[in-house]
Amino acid sequence: MGMWIGRNRKARVTYGFDEIALVPGRVTINPNEVDIRFRLPRKNGEPLELKIPILASAMDGVVDVRFAVAMSKLGGLAVLNLEGVQTRYKNPKEVLQKVVDTDKSEITSLLQRIYQEPVHADLIAARVKQIKDEGGIAAVSSIPQRAVEFGPIAQEAGADVYVVQSTVSTARHISTEYKSLDLTKFCADMRIPVIVGNTVGYDVTFEIMECGPAGVLVGVGPGAACTSRGVLGLGVPQVTATVDCAAARDAYFKKTSRYVPIITDGGMSKGGDVCKALACGADAVMVGSAFARSQEAPGSGYHWGMATPHVNLPRGTRIKVGTTGPLKQILFGPAEVDDGSQNLIGAITTCMGNVGARNLAEFQQTEIIIAPSIKTEGKLFQTVQSVGMGTR
Repeated sequence: MGMWIGRNRKARVTYGFDEIALVPGRVTINPNEVDIRFRLPRKNGEPLELKIPILASAMDGVVDVRFAVAMSKLGGLAVLNLEGVQTRYKNPKEVLQKVVDTDKSEITSLLQRIYQEPVHADLIAARVKQIKDEGGIAAVSSIPQRAVEFGPIAQEAGADVYVVQSTVSTARHISTEYKSLDLTKFCADMRIPVIVGNTVGYDVTFEIMECGPAGVLVGVGPGAACTSRGVLGLGVPQVTATVDCAAARDAYFKKTSRYVPIITDGGMSKGGDVCKALACGADAVMVGSAFARSQEAPGSGYHWGMATPHVNLPRGTRIKVGTTGPLKQILFGPAEVDDGSQNLIGAITTCMGNVGARNLAEFQQTEIIIAPSIKTEGKLFQTVQSVGMGTR
């Protein structure tokens, strides 16, 4: 499998969203009658059910208490970063404004200074309680090294979901400098669902699922504000990553009868990308930059990667995405732009109707073709005029 790239070395051909297309079905369905609900397993009782299969990324320019509550009320789930400005500062708005106002030549050093302030346990509990008190679903995130410390605090404060997230997650992390997270024990000890990420491969996804998480995040470096692929040369295009991890999910289900959903994370700013991720096998998607454009987002039209403030090796940047409308419009429309960045749910349901999928499980069986020219075929005027599919 793969192609020769030189003597004694092969490389596998992989695919991203721009290189494939979905094939219309033999039967079509009224988009208003398709089922797009996403279910996250819980240990005791019924699964956590979301009306829409979309999560908002745990990034400081995207999610704060206000945004998390708004996302919950619209049927989705927003993840709050427990190592961000919301838990380091009592008044994060002042800090966020500094990030917005700083010149791009100084932004990385500013973020590095901002994130040197320690995380405060009382603010973790306070933010979770604020989300719950306002009727939202509280999902929170940390890196593996802080999960044992922060997990119980968030859980006792009423968190509904805990996300253990790093650039690359494995079930077997080796270190002599610090104690590695025992993922199996952590998942067993936590009463609430634990989502683990990020990963891109079949074998590692299967091993992570054996540790007992409720879900797995898929994607290394595809995010709009992430620079991991440039800094580290690391990553797998999201179509191939999603297909491989979906295969691991299905094999694990066949072996154990326990279904662990996968969530494609990053690289999707348009409705078409979201549709392709779901059709490739994702049970849900995690989106950042599309929501950074919302009026509710705390970044005021700016978005930055989670690893941007890293002290020694920043792997993210601040980008300006602008503010285009309220969160409800980005999710449900009506769209006032022609580039597919608004009415994401309308895109999903319309696509499902056109391929003849009644639910997400059927959508995952959609025929896929390799079509690297799908975005440019017949679109010369749009490209020249920078409208519609000719915009970047």
